[in-house]
Amino acid sequence: RWLQQHECVEKLNMHAILSASMGQEQFLTDLLVTYAKIPVLIEELISVEIWKHKIFPVLCRLEDFKPRSTFPIYMVLRHEGSIINLLETVFFYKEICQSAEYGILDLIDYCHRKLTLLAARSANGQIAVLVPPQELQEQTETMEFEISLKALSVLRFVTDQVESLPLSALTRMLNTHNLPCLLVQLVECCPWSCREAGKLKKFENGAWHVVPPEDQMKMTKLDGQVWLALLNLLLSPECQRKYHFDGFNKSQLLKLRAFLTDVLIDQLPNLMELQRFLSHLAVTEPAPPKKDLVLEQVPFFWDHICKKNAGKWEAIAKHQAK
Repeated sequence: RWLQQHECVEKLNMHAILSASMGQEQFLTDLLVTYAKIPVLIEELISVEIWKHKIFPVLCRLEDFKPRSTFPIYMVLRHEGSIINLLETVFFYKEICQSAEYGILDLIDYCHRKLTLLAARSANGQIAVLVPPQELQEQTETMEFEISLKALSVLRFVTDQVESLPLSALTRMLNTHNLPCLLVQLVECCPWSCREAGKLKKFENGAWHVVPPEDQMKMTKLDGQVWLALLNLLLSPECQRKYHFDGFNKSQLLKLRAFLTDVLIDQLPNLMELQRFLSHLAVTEPAPPKKDLVLEQVPFFWDHICKKNAGKWEAIAKHQAK
């Protein structure tokens, strides 16, 4: 049953990519909304992530777990990639974001975990993933990196809808996870570019490319996603009312001024507004956010799956090893 589900997700993913390339994705997005499938996809995404954290390490520790082929494991890891890819393709649409309903909190948490991984990439430019079978190690690291980049795009599409998001989603993005400061860190460390043998390389469209000198100041799609998310989270009146502009957050945000060069602003003129906002922030003390009584929702899927399987992880791993 799981493999059938995986196959359906793969087909949907391929269909979404083809439709997007022809500008005809409206049909697919209508179906996903009509049949309320976005929460289903988010739950699938979270369950694969929990499997990776809770079951997979136990599997790898089992002495009698010596699979003849690592392909079934690769399929599970690939499943996460397919779902996040599908969500990245369709989340551009406002109605998709709204149809996520209570799943939006889980999705925000998921994206936050992936971006934290991205910001904490080790010095050798890899996301640390410990996978015993050697042939899986490299594939998993590459996949984890690509999944994290797709999570960045999904998060940016979510921030496009700040006006229509539920109140607890905004609180979660701004105050629980402090996404503006995490995005500042991504601007600083820029994990999708690196220097190798004196040459600048950037990650685009699923591969690393050497950037010729004349294009080194060019903004990549990924840079654009970070800046657009920052614009959405810092300039919307709703967000400005809710965000804690305390000393630490203010000093972090002001680091962005060094990156807002004329060359960058020429490529994304909206950044002029961000530049003005930061200049104003530097000389003023923003009013503290109003102390509202907030009944905060918690992410439903993560809690539900973890509670339902608490204490059973080892037994599930032993069952799956067979």
